Amino acid sequence: MSIQHIFAEAQKLSTPKLRDDIVQQLYNRSHKLCQEGIAYSKTKRDTRTEKLDAIFTSPIFGFPIMIAMLGLLFYITIAGANIPSSLIAEFFGYLEGYITQIFSFLHAPEWLHGILVLGLYRGTTWVISVMLPPMAIFFPTFALLENYGYLPRVAFNMDRLFKRVGAHGKQSLTMAMGFGCNAAAVISTRIIESPRERMLAILTNNFVPCNGRWGTLIVLSSLFMAAGFTGGMASLVTTGVIVGIVMFGIVVTFFVSWVLSKTALKGVPTHYTLELPPYRKPKIFDTVIRSSLTKSWSVLVRAVKVAAPAAILTWVFANIYIGDTSILMYAVNFLDPFGKMLGLDGYILMAFILGLPANEIVLPILLMGYLSTGSLTEVDSLVDLKKIFLEHGWTWLTALNMMLFSLLHYPCGTTLLNIYKETKSKKWTFLAFLIPTVIAIIVPLVITQTVRFFGWV
Repeated sequence: MSIQHIFAEAQKLSTPKLRDDIVQQLYNRSHKLCQEGIAYSKTKRDTRTEKLDAIFTSPIFGFPIMIAMLGLLFYITIAGANIPSSLIAEFFGYLEGYITQIFSFLHAPEWLHGILVLGLYRGTTWVISVMLPPMAIFFPTFALLENYGYLPRVAFNMDRLFKRVGAHGKQSLTMAMGFGCNAAAVISTRIIESPRERMLAILTNNFVPCNGRWGTLIVLSSLFMAAGFTGGMASLVTTGVIVGIVMFGIVVTFFVSWVLSKTALKGVPTHYTLELPPYRKPKIFDTVIRSSLTKSWSVLVRAVKVAAPAAILTWVFANIYIGDTSILMYAVNFLDPFGKMLGLDGYILMAFILGLPANEIVLPILLMGYLSTGSLTEVDSLVDLKKIFLEHGWTWLTALNMMLFSLLHYPCGTTLLNIYKETKSKKWTFLAFLIPTVIAIIVPLVITQTVRFFGWV
């Protein structure tokens, strides 16, 4: 049987198992032809690659190693970003004092100082101090894994799971890109040839936390889930909680992909033929510099562009009063009953709504509402921050629900814009907003009502 005949038969079949058998025949036939027509000697490098693949792509060890790698990556990012973030925030706070003095010297009106300094400056500098250190660690470390040759093994392992839910193995690579930025991950879905499977990747990419959500997840897990631990153990517990949250997001990704592949995006998953490259020693210096200058900087600039107007809008809403109440508080009071049902409150929901342009500013907007300062606010320490939360009725359930809502809720404005540019469809862009929003409401609602029913809080 010729390869052309086998390929023609493969095109006629729609049963996934039979299609897999055909592809296996193609591989076996090609391998046999190579053995008959090519003579080569195994090098030490080839032997090493085969031995490592036997471990990294093993059905037994492959997935535990992937989870361990993910945890190590998060631990390095979390532990390494704390001090730089604090130093950058202190530096911007130091500059703010001098900027305020300049406004006072020029006798600038109070509202102008509020918009430009308390709104625009604080909002953008918060984004920079929160985003820059984790990105400067995450992107280069992630790039080193790619440079070493491990990421194709991840795609190989994940292809088994994605195929079962009707998706494509390459979606694992776009999903991994989403850990840095969902907006960039939407563009990276171009590597998926099938329009149906590419749409699945676009619609579900939001369920992995982007860099803008790391700040919220890390802070809340440190304050409420890792309470009572200090030093390296606190970072370890925080990492464990974050890995659990991420794994839950991946499970949701599989579930939504499966539902969509059975309904709106029916179809048989295409085959993922992947030639695994040999492992190679990564070029550490070149990789780190390239990732820092290209990915980190471009994502940061884009985030600042959308965070700046959001910060101004927040200040305006908090400082325009109708009677004795600001517009922001009217919205909070309106949302509060619904928020309580989800184990949250009106302040939290309002923070997420105003944080649509950039997830990085959700937490500072929330603090602004709680402290009623009318400006984006920073606190001196995590102890002060937890005290503020506790004074407003927070429990571990509130923190958990906010973490889950942050993980699952609608994409940021930049990501939605990229989805529209990639799909050229208002319908699919709206579904990309609607699907995660509905799930983000259902999950906290079920958890809250269950916990309250059994009296666990």
